[in-house]
Amino acid sequence: MQTTLTVNGEERRLDHDVRTSLLDALRDHLGLTGTKKGCDHGQCGACTILLNGKRINACLTLAAMHEGDEVTTIEGLGTPDAMSPLQSAFVTCDGYQCGFCTAGQIMSATGMLAELKEGMPSHVSPSLSDRSEMTDPEVAERMSGNLCRCSAYPFIREAIAMASEEK
Repeated sequence: MQTTLTVNGEERRLDHDVRTSLLDALRDHLGLTGTKKGCDHGQCGACTILLNGKRINACLTLAAMHEGDEVTTIEGLGTPDAMSPLQSAFVTCDGYQCGFCTAGQIMSATGMLAELKEGMPSHVSPSLSDRSEMTDPEVAERMSGNLCRCSAYPFIREAIAMASEEK
């Protein structure tokens, strides 16, 4: 099967099996290995990407389902010489330990900040209609789908807070 995606701003055409997950297409077909395969069941968040601007677990969807869609991976956020504000804040705040979950954490935080800005409520938001403030419990709840086996959560939340203040 062939599927055309816009990946990190560049149109890419994939020739793949119909059963290929979007995660495997990114890693194995396009060589974008920043997106990690952790659990392969949608439980850890290591494979978080942005699909049409919304965060998803790439292991839970098939590449064939996304003809014409826009995908952003960690490689599309910045480079070592020109990091995004979140990438820079993760480095400054030591928001990583082993680094395995870091790309997923950063991609999820990017999506989470956009959701917060759009006024989307979370489980701990005080109101369904009023905009939520970026409190530590709010960030912790919104990032709860991303696991860190090294327990760098306080530094991750600190990095997210730092990056949100820069915007």
